[in-house]
Amino acid sequence: MADRELVVTGPGAVELHDSEPAEPAGGQFRVETLFSGVSAGTELTFVKGTNPWLHRGFDAELGLFRDTDPSTPYPVRGFGYMQVGRVTRSATPAVAEGSVVAMTYGHRTAHVADPLRERVVPLPDGLDPVLGVYAAHMGPICANGLLHAAADLHGADVRDLGDGVRGRRVAVTGAGVVGLLTALFARRHGAASVVVVDPTPERRAVAEALGLETLDPDGAHDPAVVLKTRWRHAAGDRGADVVFQCRGRANALHLALRLLRPQGVVVDLAFYPGGADEVRLGEEFHHNGLALRCAQIGRVPRGLAGHWDRERLSAETVGLLHADGAALRAHLITAVVPFAEAPALFADLAGGRRHELQAVLAC
Repeated sequence: MADRELVVTGPGAVELHDSEPAEPAGGQFRVETLFSGVSAGTELTFVKGTNPWLHRGFDAELGLFRDTDPSTPYPVRGFGYMQVGRVTRSATPAVAEGSVVAMTYGHRTAHVADPLRERVVPLPDGLDPVLGVYAAHMGPICANGLLHAAADLHGADVRDLGDGVRGRRVAVTGAGVVGLLTALFARRHGAASVVVVDPTPERRAVAEALGLETLDPDGAHDPAVVLKTRWRHAAGDRGADVVFQCRGRANALHLALRLLRPQGVVVDLAFYPGGADEVRLGEEFHHNGLALRCAQIGRVPRGLAGHWDRERLSAETVGLLHADGAALRAHLITAVVPFAEAPALFADLAGGRRHELQAVLAC
């Protein structure tokens, strides 16, 4: 049977391409996909044509987008970063045949990997393998948000993932997968309060099913007024100690700034392919002396690389999946779709005809 790969051939065009099965050479192994999670935010930007990598070149040395040829032109292959598979053949003692692993090799039914060049996260026995879609990349994204909050308080002296949230009042803007996992991490690591703010009733319902408190930014009561009335630190000092911004909308970032106490920090995990024109930096950001810190998974906070890496963040994720796995499986994963139906799924998601909190492709 041929191996199959999902390819975005142009805006709105998603196809399945077949290839001959590849065999592992010395030092490699072959993994056959069990589940492949869909990131309805980042991945759909390639389908919709809004991802900046499609239109400009990225200079990795300078860290700048420039007006050169696109770094990722169509056709886009290897997109997707939430794969779980079983090792069927191995030519390396580092990875055992039969083991179930989480990786980031894109939407493919199989992949030949080199463990010296690619991350491999072995999944423990007893963990539902569909939850493993979060172990290699998505969960570490969220854990890295907490790590940035900890570094903001303790610099390089971060001992525990909870150092930035323990005993503190935490708000999370956005109840997508990133927001909900981040909120669960904060609760697991001892936050005094965790409140999730999202305008979508269905997403708030999932958050509440996970045991999280929610507020509606479009409701009768302004969440900033509610939380700043409730969370008093001192006279003239009210609001969240830290806000994790997890929704790729400019108005969500503006709301996150409004929820903060003076001199507080927004840790931003969102992606803004359309820019952020609605962020009014002359208001709360300026008058309350706030800070905005991007917690992009490409790097941990400065000074922590020697102690914290993606392997440790994956280990923290596996711990969260063990603790909250049953609830996550029941409420967060809203659709499991056969791999053969992936093009239709992406077309429906991109066209707004279908809405899923977390869709997973099953092979």
